[in-house]
Amino acid sequence: MSYYNNDDEHKQTENESGSSYSPLQERLMREEEENKKRVNKKNNGSKGGYFLSGLAGVIVGALVMWLLLPSMVGQLPSNSNNKTNTTTITQTATEVTTDITSAVEKVSDAVVGITNIQEVTDFWNQRSQEQEAGSGSGVIYKVEDGKAFVITNYHVVEGAKQLEVTLADGTKEEATLVGSDIWTDLAVVSIDSKNIETVAQFGDSETLKQGETVIAIGNPLGLDFYGSVTTGVISGKDRAVPVDLNGDGTEDWETEVLQTDAAINPGNSGGALINIAGDLVGINSMKIAESTIEGLGFSIPINTVIPIVEELERNGEVRRPTMGIGLLDLTDVPAFYQQQTLRLPEEVTTGVVVSEVVQGSPADKAGVKQYDVIVEMGGEKIENSIDLRQHLYNETDIGDTLPIKVYRQGKLVELQLTLTEGTNV
Repeated sequence: MSYYNNDDEHKQTENESGSSYSPLQERLMREEEENKKRVNKKNNGSKGGYFLSGLAGVIVGALVMWLLLPSMVGQLPSNSNNKTNTTTITQTATEVTTDITSAVEKVSDAVVGITNIQEVTDFWNQRSQEQEAGSGSGVIYKVEDGKAFVITNYHVVEGAKQLEVTLADGTKEEATLVGSDIWTDLAVVSIDSKNIETVAQFGDSETLKQGETVIAIGNPLGLDFYGSVTTGVISGKDRAVPVDLNGDGTEDWETEVLQTDAAINPGNSGGALINIAGDLVGINSMKIAESTIEGLGFSIPINTVIPIVEELERNGEVRRPTMGIGLLDLTDVPAFYQQQTLRLPEEVTTGVVVSEVVQGSPADKAGVKQYDVIVEMGGEKIENSIDLRQHLYNETDIGDTLPIKVYRQGKLVELQLTLTEGTNV
């Protein structure tokens, strides 16, 4: 049975619709078409959103790269950057010459190291052996008859059984002691001259001026610092430094020295102090080593050194006049003994007490007695034993007649001494 009333109507309806589908099929087809349109419209809208989102992302990324690009330029690989990284460092070889370098070059090879080798006894084996006891510096000042002569300090060579000199090139030479003098802290040693090419030239320490540039050359702290150079100025001239020569804690002598702020340390002793012309103006001798003191070094003036060195070459020692007495500073005597034993007037507070008189000495022959108090020599006031030695060694000669004044049991007595040669006062 047909869905339509008759076949004619069905045919007419098919002709009008132009289709062979039923109304239900057509309705379903129309709904399907509408659904497709809705889906296509939705899809077209999503693609637009994706496009806009992508476009915004590209713009933001471009802005970020634009901001970061300047700071990334040095990190980006490129041919130009590679060339910068491989550029080599250039150097300028400039040889600097000054008055100081010229002076050092002139003298440095004449400054040597001196090693003091002494004989010691091993406690356990009770055997004697030689070993290094210390080292210092020295200055070659003369070459004569196949020998080179070296100035150094007395305390550098004191007690040595053997001496060894180290030259600037490291060559070591056995040295012979020519002579030494404890009072001036000077000594002379000699070595073979075959390897010697440089000799220091003596200057004139009297012409030095306060503030003048000077250079110290030596071996501070031993030969590991061989040929060290320090610079400074003449801080003072005609300085007198008290020294204890025998280690008993009492000052025995005053050494006339130049004061400099050029660093002078242990091992520099015996080294050179030169002026800006490279002339030898002093022999470095000592340094006040206290934690509160810096820049206070001392050097024996070369004008004092020369006559001592010449006498050491001739005699092996410095021959000095002697009085033949023992000394004791009056300031070291308690007040009780000054009054009861010496019977000194109250106004006498300084002088030198004669602690002993050597039999047959000039003092003995002149009538000097034990406990006499010497207050004047050669017209100069004597306040202590240093004054007495300075006057005796610097102002008199062997054979001179020396007038002295002494207090004896409270009375002033004048005596005349004829000085003879000796090693003691």
